Amino acid sequence: MYIAIEGVIGVGKTTLARLLQPAFEAEALLEVFEENPFLSDFYADRARYAFQTQIFFLLSRYRQQNNAVPHALAAGKSLIADYTFAKDALFAEINLKGDELEMYHKVHEALGEKIPKPDLVVYLQAATDTLMSRIALRDRPYERQMERAYIDELNAAYEDFFSKPYDHTPVLKMDTNDLNIVQNAEHIKLIENRIREALGLSPYQPVLLK
Repeated sequence: MYIAIEGVIGVGKTTLARLLQPAFEAEALLEVFEENPFLSDFYADRARYAFQTQIFFLLSRYRQQNNAVPHALAAGKSLIADYTFAKDALFAEINLKGDELEMYHKVHEALGEKIPKPDLVVYLQAATDTLMSRIALRDRPYERQMERAYIDELNAAYEDFFSKPYDHTPVLKMDTNDLNIVQNAEHIKLIENRIREALGLSPYQPVLLK
């Protein structure tokens, strides 16, 4: 079983992946975005550092997924990732233009053919104001200059991306505006049960939130 969690920056993908690990007896595949040497410069000057940032992410995500996903699935292990390889192109559409975007798409298409697709994508949704609050709360240094307009643009792009059929992969959409997966165990159980239902896994029990 291979589950990928998706959503805009700050929505809680990594936290959810870690919290779901015990329930599904799964390994976690977490994106190593902090190793990108261009990231802080990108948030300060998007136009100047977009291409370097995007290509680094593309190659890093390919290397990580091409190594980890086939190995885990071949060993019969369950896997929960806090990102998908396909979403990388969503960021490129926002950050790149012209020849740079065209070159990016050629590389992404060639690499993407080799990446196994998840059995289910869990798409976490949240309003832009909610996302900005969560980003401020975790207070990562390189995110302090992040503009609300950029998060809002990403949010719209994600909604458009997941409003269409996603590469023959089922998508479970979860509104997280009123969920607190860190402090409320029932909220985690709710998401777990929705995933079990989507994948036809047992035991599945509806959770009534108070």
